[in-house]
Amino acid sequence: MADLIELKATDLAAMLCSRVCHDLINPIGAIGNGLEVLSDPAQTEMAEGARDLIASAAKQSRAKLEFARLAYGASSTSGTDIDTRECERVARILFDIEKADLEWEVPLILLPKHKAKLFMNMLLIAAGSVPRGGKVKAVISGPAGTEKFEFTSSSDPEKRQKTLVPSGSAGLLSGTPDEGFVDARGIQPFYTGLLARMTDMDLNIGLENDMFFFTATPKSSDAAAE
Repeated sequence: MADLIELKATDLAAMLCSRVCHDLINPIGAIGNGLEVLSDPAQTEMAEGARDLIASAAKQSRAKLEFARLAYGASSTSGTDIDTRECERVARILFDIEKADLEWEVPLILLPKHKAKLFMNMLLIAAGSVPRGGKVKAVISGPAGTEKFEFTSSSDPEKRQKTLVPSGSAGLLSGTPDEGFVDARGIQPFYTGLLARMTDMDLNIGLENDMFFFTATPKSSDAAAE
């Protein structure tokens, strides 16, 4: 069995920052390009397109920043719990720029901060299973303190695209990546696995009959004590 990779806090922070920068560089660059067009008197005929570009890029930037604030950062939410209504608000902003549709079956509860982060990071991985469009279903069930997180997704049949398990995610989630190391490209699923271990949750990911599934279930008391 491969050894579990442990990252220094500084390395984890640096890679998560790199991930956020990677997500934002394209929409921020598009805003800059649109502003350049608007400031150029010779390109007045392209002004409407530039305004549309700026609006779209600003929408993407906001969605990615809102997600990063909740899923990666400490968040400005007071206390140590996060209301699932805040999770839903951020999730719907994110899926407004994703190609998949979101089905939300989550009760109005308070989740410990790290569990809320785990749930949101699992949601992002689930969205990556249907990159060309489809439906992602997010469910929380079970009594307080022993909640089960469950995500399922399937691709849009009209687009004839297969549902997939995001490349390398199983190894990264387990803390034993296939390449034997973690870099900024794989830090998000690795961080998801780290959150699961911090909250004593077991992760299971895979495909069954072209349906993607991703679950987090509480470890048994005996396993958690080991």
